[in-house]
Amino acid sequence: MKFIIGKKLGMSQVYDKEGKAAPVTLIETGPCVVTQVKNEETDGYNAVQLGFLKLKKEKTGKSQSKKPYRFVKEVRGKFDVSPGDEVSTSIFSVGDKVKVRGVSKGKGFAGVVKRWGFSGSDASHGTKDTERRGGSIGSMFPQRVMKGKKMPGRMGTDKVTVRNLKVVDVNPEKNIIAVKGAVPGKNGGAVTVEKI
Repeated sequence: MKFIIGKKLGMSQVYDKEGKAAPVTLIETGPCVVTQVKNEETDGYNAVQLGFLKLKKEKTGKSQSKKPYRFVKEVRGKFDVSPGDEVSTSIFSVGDKVKVRGVSKGKGFAGVVKRWGFSGSDASHGTKDTERRGGSIGSMFPQRVMKGKKMPGRMGTDKVTVRNLKVVDVNPEKNIIAVKGAVPGKNGGAVTVEKI
């Protein structure tokens, strides 16, 4: 299996033989437990469900009663695993290329200049306090705002995938891998790491 759930620990840097620094992100990967195996006969598709970070005490809610894990993720495909099997950091080795999925940091309500990169208005000719306003949003014909119009609103908390990241270091004792480059999300947030 080439898929695992991890927790972003933060960024650091490592040095190569020539003394050049490279930015890396430390990810605590596993051990993950296979909580469910789905197949076409019973569920209509093939998939494997993994659980990561066991909760200290089981929640009484219906959804958490069978899977007492903080993070539960599913990957589609047919894999040779069964419920209760463990997936650990040992699936990775130095030099592997991976893709990492996560939820980007939330930035709250943002204007058009920050959210979409609008240039804003000139700072002269009677503009006064409207330099960062969006301006006109189009003609009057549809009598409504068209879907997808670039306007102020919530920014961040989007699903982001970063591809072709290189595994620089693997620590199987502490279940930590170091990936060259940045990974989406805040420190402590869940990410999925998949070998390419």
